[in-house]
Amino acid sequence: MSSRARLLIPVVVSLVLQLPSTLYWLAMNGPTPRELVGVILALAGPLVLLAARRFPGPVVLVVSLLGSVDFFITQGMGGPPYFALAFAVVGALVRGARAWAWLSVGTVWAASLGIGLLLGRDWSPVGVAITTFGLLLVFGAGEAMRGRREMLADYRRAVQQRRQSEAQTERVRIARELHDVLAHSLSQINVQAGVGLHLMERQPEKAAEALANIKETSKTALDEVRSVLGVLRSSDGSADAPLVPEPDLSRLPGLVASVTSQGIDVTLDSTVENAPQAVQLALYRIVQESLTNIVRHSRAERATVTLREADGEYLLTVDDDGAGLTQDSAGEGRGILGMRERAELLGGSLDHSASPLGGTRVSARIPLKETR
Repeated sequence: MSSRARLLIPVVVSLVLQLPSTLYWLAMNGPTPRELVGVILALAGPLVLLAARRFPGPVVLVVSLLGSVDFFITQGMGGPPYFALAFAVVGALVRGARAWAWLSVGTVWAASLGIGLLLGRDWSPVGVAITTFGLLLVFGAGEAMRGRREMLADYRRAVQQRRQSEAQTERVRIARELHDVLAHSLSQINVQAGVGLHLMERQPEKAAEALANIKETSKTALDEVRSVLGVLRSSDGSADAPLVPEPDLSRLPGLVASVTSQGIDVTLDSTVENAPQAVQLALYRIVQESLTNIVRHSRAERATVTLREADGEYLLTVDDDGAGLTQDSAGEGRGILGMRERAELLGGSLDHSASPLGGTRVSARIPLKETR
């Protein structure tokens, strides 16, 4: 239902319920002041409801006053209740003008009873009780509608917050994947390009080999980036078949070989073969980022990658004999942060410290119980 319809329906219904009876008494008794005022009130209350959207509080006060006057002048005429007041009360409660509704109706009704007593009106206690009960029923319906609307609003906010949280988590995951892929590949390309430039004139065959390595590395990186972006572009949350499979532990020897080709002697010692895919991806990316940092920052000549399964955990260590931790490098950059997030998402942890080889050690622990 449109907002325009929600505004006009109470107006039309109030007119249909109130106006015919007043017109009937006008036809029966003639155009006396009492009947004319009754017709004016029957028209005024519904028309005031047209302002209920912008001014729900003042509207309920004005309609309460009109209903009070109608209560005085139509006594004994047998007319219907002042339905415009019911719509004004419900509208005020739903639109957040609770104080206006309760104070206006309560004050006007109490004042009406007091004035009636002063004027010596002989009002039936049953009639007063029925009117009071009717007002309470209207307030009860309005409060119920207000509560339901607030509950729906809270539900929509919760759904929106959950969607935003899920979207943020997915953005972080994609950013982490892109960082790991690009940082490793671009580091390799940078080193190989430097080798190619250095040997271009003296050893053209070595320069050609470096260029071939650059081509292969860039192709692999491009395929992996396209796979990640394919997930991002997917409109229904399910990406097309990836161009390359997700990295797993079977690709560690190739990763080690690519770093060895850049002049760093890397030794791989792994006894883990079968692990959940999520664990394999996390361990692979941690090794990849660790070796990338070694190539870029450590000035190391030797590195070791050790992967074991012991004491209910996957234990990964990456050591190098490079420059080690300095005051500038002791903090956490994006690479260390990404590796730690990968481990913690699987219930594990990651630390970096001094290595027995003289450089830096990256240690990761991922429990088996969180992944099986």
